Amino acid sequence: MFDKILIANRGEIALRIIRACKELGVRTLAVYSEVDVDSLHVQLADEAICIGSAASTESYLKIDRIISAAEVGDVDAIHPGYGFLAENAHFAEICENCNIKFIGPSSTAIRSMGDKAKAREAARKAGVPIVPGSEGLVDNEQEALRVAKKLGYPVMIKAVAGGGGRGMRAAHNDVSLVKGFYTAKTEAERAFNNPAIYMEKLIEDPHHIEFQILGDQHGNIVHLGERECSVQRRHQKITEECPSPFITPSLRKQMGKAAIRLASAVKYSNAGTIEFLVDGKGAFYFLEMNTRIQVEHPVTEEVYNVDLVKLQIQIASGSKLPFSQGDLVPKGAAIECRINAEDPAANFMPSPGRVDLFYMPGGRGVRVDSHVYSGYTIPPTYDSMIGKLITFGHDRREALDRMARALDECVVKGIKTTIPLLKAVLRDPDFRRGQYNLDFLGRLLGIKKEQAEE
Repeated sequence: MFDKILIANRGEIALRIIRACKELGVRTLAVYSEVDVDSLHVQLADEAICIGSAASTESYLKIDRIISAAEVGDVDAIHPGYGFLAENAHFAEICENCNIKFIGPSSTAIRSMGDKAKAREAARKAGVPIVPGSEGLVDNEQEALRVAKKLGYPVMIKAVAGGGGRGMRAAHNDVSLVKGFYTAKTEAERAFNNPAIYMEKLIEDPHHIEFQILGDQHGNIVHLGERECSVQRRHQKITEECPSPFITPSLRKQMGKAAIRLASAVKYSNAGTIEFLVDGKGAFYFLEMNTRIQVEHPVTEEVYNVDLVKLQIQIASGSKLPFSQGDLVPKGAAIECRINAEDPAANFMPSPGRVDLFYMPGGRGVRVDSHVYSGYTIPPTYDSMIGKLITFGHDRREALDRMARALDECVVKGIKTTIPLLKAVLRDPDFRRGQYNLDFLGRLLGIKKEQAEE
């Protein structure tokens, strides 16, 4: 086991990793930007080093400063969390070259699955269904129009290096295709320094289902079931649940086998997530792979009774998986609500600032993952998520009833949050019945499909 781990992240995921390390008896080194000096992860880590100013490009994305901090702190490994450098193959490669263990997959696996066009090809070769799309990159609008004519509208324009909904645009005709083509390329260039795009047929009224996988360094790979992630705004998830109320045991088995097949094809190790689109008839298509821990990992932890972050660390240290596929049986149900510092009544305008009072619920079956506390100031520099509320029950109804109760107990003063929206989601009859897909939130908010996709 490692002696000391550097956490190359901030916020709730940094705190989550610290907790796992403490339970494993591993010391922690936090890195932080100047604006994060009062963050909980800085206060609770064993050591902390400032690596730059507030802008992530001058701190959490500065590879040389993180490696310098690792060398000064004499760490054995680096955990990247999610976001920032978590899926940066170059960063993983530098860690490997510096003899610092990167707690995640190999740089080769990140590189092969991080490029969405290459990932689609890997899925095709592994016999995993893929959404019909362009054969490689689409370089100009004339080619985009030809591909759209071949696939038939609607289509989706996607950045090969995309993530979080950036560099993605839906098109329902030639006019929206040309506009979306240039918008997606520009957005991808700004966000990922890579304007390359490809196109796919847009699957209408789909479910967004993802499978959690784990692989060790000895060739063993398992899946830990699915998460239903179909409540989204602008491709950003709002709620997630495990298991999905839509997926049958038979479909779970088929999709799980497909996820393992793809992970095995790229010799994957550590935690990862394979995302699928599933239409109303149960046909599923590979969407992408996230080569990191996911924001929504707690719902899987509750239903499968595992600690995914501790397992990440143990796998990276050379341990074999402590279970086989047959040992992994889901029990109960869990749901997660993401709490963001945004005002839903003002078109989700960010609401940074001082938190005068922050009280989160408790009680049986309730979990809160957050780095926020009363008196903390939320900076405007980073992602707006300030916490995750997770409830668990012996069945879905109990988990939902607990979540409704827990949301009523939340008290956040001084800033606006998405808690009122989350309450509306939980009250919706279709959501309560588990009858929803990716069009759900647009309908709930009264937004036309085209507007919801922009």
